[in-house]
Amino acid sequence: MNQPKIGLVWHGDREARSAASLETSRFALATEALSAAGLEPVAVVYNDEFAEEARDQMLSLDAVQVWVNPISGGKDRTVLDSILRDVAASGTLVFTHPDTIMRLGTKRVLLDLRDTSIGSEVYEHRDIDSLRKGLASRLADGPLVIKQFRGHSGGGIWKFTAHDSDHVLLRHAERGCPEELLTFDDAVERMRPYFQAGHSMFEQPYQQRIGEGMVRIYLVGRQVAGFGFQEAVALAPANPDGTLPEMGPRPYFPPNEPQFQHLRTKAESNWINEIMQALELSDSELPLLWDIDLMFGPQDDNGDDTFVLCEINVSCVSPYPEWANPLLATEVLTRIREKTQ
Repeated sequence: MNQPKIGLVWHGDREARSAASLETSRFALATEALSAAGLEPVAVVYNDEFAEEARDQMLSLDAVQVWVNPISGGKDRTVLDSILRDVAASGTLVFTHPDTIMRLGTKRVLLDLRDTSIGSEVYEHRDIDSLRKGLASRLADGPLVIKQFRGHSGGGIWKFTAHDSDHVLLRHAERGCPEELLTFDDAVERMRPYFQAGHSMFEQPYQQRIGEGMVRIYLVGRQVAGFGFQEAVALAPANPDGTLPEMGPRPYFPPNEPQFQHLRTKAESNWINEIMQALELSDSELPLLWDIDLMFGPQDDNGDDTFVLCEINVSCVSPYPEWANPLLATEVLTRIREKTQ
């Protein structure tokens, strides 16, 4: 029997496609693990300019794992997602399928998971008037965070803080953005472009413990594959001198790291099941590689930490802990075998 082939898909130009080498790419460790499991990894460099070439290549493979940002350089994944749907319909396993991404990897997931144990009081705003009314009615209770439908790296995520009866402090979550003092109406108008594509924005309470950092749980299917912890994150409070904290690195930890075992237990025994039930996802629809970003919520009556969902990443989980690679290889081989049985 021939080795099953899995394409590792990333975005690049014609030159990158011609010179693509998995062994020297950022996916070298994944390539090694996949090969060791009996799979044949294949480099698939994608660009809308040669989309059909990439499509034909993907059709010849048993599976593809895609690492392409949803929005980058003014472009989105509209063309790619259409191709991936066609490729999946033709029999190639696609990770992650665009339909799963739309259920799991946009900010709507905050609303869909509102009533789970990692949910929070989330509201959907379908237009600028809804946003204006929602902010006007709830901003007095504390800062709010407004998030665009889909994005990455803090783009389209804004913190609103009441300043006085007519003004708010507005801060964008993109790295290095300062807090601005604006009239309430001017701040709301800043959000208008996010509604122009017909998408909603989502409102979530600002988590007061964000200055303590954020935990990222990396997953392969249902299994915890590692952890990341970032001490300084976007929208953390300013330093005493008024400067913004520098966003530091996100060190990685293996799945058996003692300090995170309580999170591993909760994720594998509860949270993943809650997510799958709320979104009506089957095991075969789960991504090969995905992650859950969690903020620290209020401590409970016993003084233990609670956790609040910030977002789920699934479109382009990179970089990620090296410990995920053997699990990823085993998982994709299992799914290929299940499909052919």
